[in-house]
Amino acid sequence: MASVGAACLPAVRRIAVFGGTHGNELSGVFLVRHWLRDRSEIQRATCEVHPFLANPAAVQRCTRYVDCDLNRAFTAENLSLSQCDSMLHEVRIAQQINQMFGPKGSDSAYDLVLDLHNTTSNMGNCLILKTSNDDFTIQLIHYIKNTLAFSNCNVLLLENPTVQYGAIRMVAKHSVGLEVGPQPQGVVRANILENMRKLVNSALDFAHFYNEGKEFPPCTLDVYKAFEKVNYPRDADGQIIGIIHPQLQDRDWKELNPGDPSFLTLDGKTITYSGSRAVYPVFVNEAAYYEKDSAFLLTQKVTLTANSVKVSKH
Repeated sequence: MASVGAACLPAVRRIAVFGGTHGNELSGVFLVRHWLRDRSEIQRATCEVHPFLANPAAVQRCTRYVDCDLNRAFTAENLSLSQCDSMLHEVRIAQQINQMFGPKGSDSAYDLVLDLHNTTSNMGNCLILKTSNDDFTIQLIHYIKNTLAFSNCNVLLLENPTVQYGAIRMVAKHSVGLEVGPQPQGVVRANILENMRKLVNSALDFAHFYNEGKEFPPCTLDVYKAFEKVNYPRDADGQIIGIIHPQLQDRDWKELNPGDPSFLTLDGKTITYSGSRAVYPVFVNEAAYYEKDSAFLLTQKVTLTANSVKVSKH
C-alpha cells in the first residue's frame, strides 16, 4: 500500500537511450554502439530498454550535425512539416524519431528517454531536468545523485521559456539529459565515458525498482535554474571581440558576483558581470555554443520538492 500523499504513477515499461544526437559527442556514441551489439548491461527485468543512435550521418562525419542541430529540431513547426526533397536532414529524422518514440505529448510515447551528451565545458556530471513539476523525474535524479555520490554531479533545470529549445528528449513522457565533461569534440576520454555509463545504469536501476513496487519517499532536490543566456562581446559586424576571462574559465557552477571579471577583450580590457545579484554560470565557453551566441548560461540555486512515488497497480 502506498503512503498517504504518495503519487501512484504508471509503470515505466519503455525506455530509450539516445546517443549520437550530436555526432561528435563520442561517449554516448560509443556506449550506444556497444549496447546495440550487447544489451545485457542495460536490460532490466521490468522494462524494455532501447539503445538508439540518433543521427548516424553526423556520427559518420564526426560533426555535430549535417544541416541543422537535431537537438533543436523537435519543435511543433518542424514536426508538422510535410515531407519534401528539400527538407533539412535533421528535420526529416526528427519526424522519424518522433514517430518511433513519441509522438511527442501522446499517451503512446515512450515512458523515459535518457539523452547522452558531452560538453567541452567544465560541467562535470550534469543532469538536465525540463520541469519542476515531475515527481517521477525528480525522484529519479535524486536517486542517481544519492546512489552514485559523485562529488561533481549537479542538476540543471531548463524550465524558463527563454532557455528552452526543441530537444530530442522531449518526445518521451519523462526525460533526463546527461551532459558529461569536459571532453573535446571528436574525442573519447575513459573517465568521462565511465561516468556516463554509471549515470545511465543508475537511472535504469531506479526505473526497475520503481516498477517492482518500491516506494520512494518525499524528497528535496537542489538544482540550478537557468534564466538567461549571455552572449560574447561583439563589434558592429557581429564579430566576437571578447573571450571568457581567465578568472571565469572552468568555473561552471561557481558563484559569479556583480563586478567579477567575465570577459577579456582582445585589446586587454576586462568586462565585468553587471548583474544585480550573485549567479552561477554554466556551459562556460562551450565550443558548440559559439554559433548559438552563448558564452554561458546564468542560473540561480533553487530547491525542488517531490511527493513520494510508487507504481500504480492499475
